Amino acid sequence: MSGRNNLAPTTNGPTRRQAIVGVAIAFGGLALGSTKVWAGAEQEIFRTAESIHQEPVFKANRKRVYEALTDAKQFDKVIQLSGVMQSMHLPDKPAEISREVGGAFMLFGGYITGRHVELVPNERIVQAWRTGGWAPGVYSIAKFELVEQGSGTKIVFDHTGFPKGEAEVLASGWKAHYWEPLAKLLA
Repeated sequence: MSGRNNLAPTTNGPTRRQAIVGVAIAFGGLALGSTKVWAGAEQEIFRTAESIHQEPVFKANRKRVYEALTDAKQFDKVIQLSGVMQSMHLPDKPAEISREVGGAFMLFGGYITGRHVELVPNERIVQAWRTGGWAPGVYSIAKFELVEQGSGTKIVFDHTGFPKGEAEVLASGWKAHYWEPLAKLLA
């Protein structure tokens, strides 16, 4: 008798593969049987969420760009350069920007508010961000990733989670009220 014959299974039960397939079929059957219970769950998932992706480039290093976005006095200059305070008749309140994770910010006379979710100096800013026109408790996520681009900095910017139908106005607002005046400040 060779040693190969001794390696054969000694039981007549199912192989491991057969057992796994059997369990999968059993659970699949259970899941199929419960589709009526969870049929409404599909209605809770929205696959048409809007988002904004922009990549502005600035003639300044990452530290300088980060400071301009997180220092209230510097950001006040961005606001002034944007001209939005006069055009929208917003209150003339100075910007308030916490330098701490979890800290609040208030920009454009209080029209833009939120909290810092993540702050990685000279690399990344993630904010829970909202406008004064949104329903109470509605926040979006604005992510600023600072990437070295030669002697300058590219912001890989993503904005998600805002109310449906707001993408166009928000995208143009980021360009006109953040990127263009920020470029002037950093020139």
